[in-house]
Amino acid sequence: MTAPTLYSPVDISDLTFSNRIAMAPMTRARSGPDRIPNSLMAEYYAQRSSAGLLISEATTISEMANGWVESPGIYTDAMTEGWKPVVNSVHAKGSRFFLQLWHMGRASHSSFHHGQPSVAPSAIKMEAEYIHTPAGKQAHEVPRALETSEIPGIVEEYRKAAERAKQAGFDGVEIHGANGYLIDQFLQSKTNHRTDAYGDAVENRYRFLQEIVDAVLTVWPADRVAVRISPNGAFNDMGSADFREQFSYVAHQLDAYGLAFLHVVDGLGFGFHNLGEAMTLKEFRNCFHGPLMGNCGYTRESAELAIASGDADMIAFGRPFISNPDLVERFQNNWPLAPESSYTDWYSPVGATGYTDFPAYSGS
Repeated sequence: MTAPTLYSPVDISDLTFSNRIAMAPMTRARSGPDRIPNSLMAEYYAQRSSAGLLISEATTISEMANGWVESPGIYTDAMTEGWKPVVNSVHAKGSRFFLQLWHMGRASHSSFHHGQPSVAPSAIKMEAEYIHTPAGKQAHEVPRALETSEIPGIVEEYRKAAERAKQAGFDGVEIHGANGYLIDQFLQSKTNHRTDAYGDAVENRYRFLQEIVDAVLTVWPADRVAVRISPNGAFNDMGSADFREQFSYVAHQLDAYGLAFLHVVDGLGFGFHNLGEAMTLKEFRNCFHGPLMGNCGYTRESAELAIASGDADMIAFGRPFISNPDLVERFQNNWPLAPESSYTDWYSPVGATGYTDFPAYSGS
């Protein structure tokens, strides 16, 4: 039997992805202050729809979940309607589209919440120089620890957001449990010092994610739901001494659901916490037997090797897709990649500049 390649199709239940390249979720801050997806976003995603799967930029599930200037939401009727033409633009190109569900937790700021502090599992301030807010750069603040009685309400916000994603026409949803945002804050002992049912043990720190998955599965079948985790990451001041025990347990528990895929940020491009040997896709194969997606820092060559060796079923690329809307074609035809765009363009509010103005390869 011929080994799969990066460019061969893959079936996940009743969905067929035309290749094994995914566009990773990337915040691009083009939704405007109302956080409603727009026609410029539809053009951006359509340009990159040769990927077998597109995962939307992180999309907030509630007003309290916000914490990034002009990122999109999925918690009002207007937002839901705004996503519909974006989804249609991707489907018109024959690709699949998952919406990533996001709550920033302590990685936010009170200026996003009418002066109310951000929420987190524990009142532990993020050690970072500053955060970009609607009022400019500001210092990080100590978040408010969630009361146990408040947690079911946030779980319900995830369920409602999943429902709206279905109404907007997405093919599935990805639960963002990575990169130091709220779910990751619950998972990790560095940021979760709770002594109730949601902390103080590996099993308890997983409980919040488990309840979210269970809630989302009342809306979507398991094979249309994915989870993203980042066991090696230091981004947003993360990294726990017991990371290997925690994330092995998480993967083992998620394995029982039959999810669409487990999306592991296994690369070290966002920083490595250096608290032990980095967890690899091969290691996750021992505790998660469904489709596995790798992400962060992959090249064409390392992605091809991960697929051919069986370590991954799909590989997600982020930054290369910014300046190479035709990344799949460039990889497949061995065409050169365009230079990486400027960091200032990634989150620019000026519209098309650094967003939809990158040309496809022309042979010169």
